[in-house]
Amino acid sequence: MTCEVIVDVQPKKIAIALTEDKRLVEYQEEEQQASFNVGNIYLARVRKLMPGLNACFVNVGHERDAFLHYLDLGPQFHSYTKYLKQVLSDKKNLFPISRASIQPELPKDGSVQNNLQVGQELLVQIVKEPISTKGPRLTCEITFPGRFLVLVPFTDKVNVSSKIKSSAERARLKQLIQSIKPKNFGVIVRTVAEGKRVAELDQELMILLKRWEEAIARVQQAKELPCLCYEETSRTVALLRDLFNPTYENIYINDARIYDEVRDYVQMIAPEMIEIVKLYKGKLPIFDNFDVTRQIKTSFGKTVSYKHGAYLIIEHTEALHVVDVNSGNRMKNPDGQEANALEVNLGAADELARQLRLRDMGGIIVVDFIDMAVAEDRQKLYERMVENMKRDRARHNILPLSKFGLMQITRQRVRPVMEVSVDEVCPTCLGKGTIKSSFLFTDVLEEKIDKLVTTLGIRSFVLHVHPYVAAYINQGLISLKRRWQMKYGLGVRIMPNQRLAFLQYEFYTPKGEEIDMKDEDEMK
Repeated sequence: MTCEVIVDVQPKKIAIALTEDKRLVEYQEEEQQASFNVGNIYLARVRKLMPGLNACFVNVGHERDAFLHYLDLGPQFHSYTKYLKQVLSDKKNLFPISRASIQPELPKDGSVQNNLQVGQELLVQIVKEPISTKGPRLTCEITFPGRFLVLVPFTDKVNVSSKIKSSAERARLKQLIQSIKPKNFGVIVRTVAEGKRVAELDQELMILLKRWEEAIARVQQAKELPCLCYEETSRTVALLRDLFNPTYENIYINDARIYDEVRDYVQMIAPEMIEIVKLYKGKLPIFDNFDVTRQIKTSFGKTVSYKHGAYLIIEHTEALHVVDVNSGNRMKNPDGQEANALEVNLGAADELARQLRLRDMGGIIVVDFIDMAVAEDRQKLYERMVENMKRDRARHNILPLSKFGLMQITRQRVRPVMEVSVDEVCPTCLGKGTIKSSFLFTDVLEEKIDKLVTTLGIRSFVLHVHPYVAAYINQGLISLKRRWQMKYGLGVRIMPNQRLAFLQYEFYTPKGEEIDMKDEDEMK
C-alpha cells in the first residue's frame, strides 16, 4: 500500500488529505486563524468549582469555560502545583525541575473542593476540542508527544507501548530510556520506536525537553491569564508526526512556507526521506490535480454509495451516530439472499471503516447491517470490521452483532466530527427562484474583467470557473479567452476549478490572494 499526503493551503483555511493507493482515507481542514488545538498548554485560572460533578471550570480564553474533572488532575498534581508556585514566585531565576521534590500521589477518591479553590492558577493541557455546546476538556497531566517518545513531567516511570510484543525489545527500550532520561521526567515509548537506535531516541528526547523548558519559561514570565505557554505544532506537522511511515511516497504542498516547515520536520525525523516532500507548482488547484475534490464530493453527505449500487445512510445526533446499510438496486447474488446480505455487509464494513477515519467520527456509532441468519456469516462480518479498523489511529472498541443485527462501536473523540457540505447553493438564482439567462454569464465575466483592468488597474489575474465553463471559454481557434487577452492583455488567465458550482467564479492574484469582485446581491 502506498500513501500520499496532499496539503492545500488557502488564504482562509488549510486542508490536508491522506490517500492510500490514491483513495482518500483521511481529510482534515481548519481555518487559518483557528485556535484551541489539542495539545496546547495554558497557564489558566479556576473560574468555578462544581462539587456535584467533582470537577471545575477553567478559563482558557474560549467563549465557554473549559472542563476539568478531578480524575484529570493526575496522580502528580501536588508535585506540579508546588513546582508551579516555586516558578511563579521568582521571575528572574527559573527553578529547575531536577530540584523539585516529588509529593505524595493524589488519591483517586478525593474531591475537587479539597484540592482546588476559585482563582487558583493551574497549568492545563487541552485534550478535547470544543464540541457542540461543550467547552474544551482539560487535563493537568501535561505531556509533550514526539514521533517515538512522549515526555511526561513529574514522574519517573518509563512505559513501553503494549503493541510492541517482543519482551526483549521492550526490556531494551525501557533500559535505554532509563539511562538517558533526566530526573523527574517520565517517558512513554511509542510503537514506532521499536528497533530504533539510542541516538535517534536521545535526539528526540532533547527536542521534547527543550519544548518543556520553553513552556515553563513562558509560565514564569506570564503577565495576564490565561496565557498560552505551549502551542501544538501545525496541523500538517502534527498529522505527519502521528502518521509518518516508510510507505509514504510523496507529500505534496502548494505553499512555500508550509513546505519549508514540513521539509524541516522530515529532515529531523527521517533525513533519508527528505526528497518525498515536494512543492506543488501545477496550474490546476492541487486537490483537482490529485482527484481529491471529486472524492470529497462523493464521500461526504448523508448518503454514501459503495460497491454495485449499495449505500450507507449516516445520521449524526448529539448523543451518537447511526449508520444504516442498504443493498440499493444491486443485482441479487445467484447463491441466494444470505450470500447477498453477506456481500453487501462486508462491503459496508470496508466503507464504514474508511468513513470513520475520513469524518473523524467519535463517540458511539450504531450500525444497522442487513440481517443475516447464519452465525458464521455474522462472525465473518465482525472479524472483517475488526481487521479494517486496525489502520485507525484513534482508540476504539467493537462489539459483535447483537440479536437485532446491530453493531456497536465506540471511537475516541477529541474534536468535532468532520462535516463537509457537498450541497451547493444555487449560484444562479441565489435562492430567489428566478435566474438570468446562462448565455449572459460570459458577459458578466467580461464586465468584471473590464472593471478589474480599466477601473482598478489590475492587469494580471487568474479567473477560476467551473471546468465546463472553462472549456467553453477556451474553445475555438479564436476563443473567448483569446479575445479577452487581445482586449485586456495577456495577464488574463482562466483556471478550471472543480470546487466551484456551474456559474460560480472567483478572481485571484498571481500570488493566490482572492480579489472580491462579487456584487452585493451575489453575497446575500
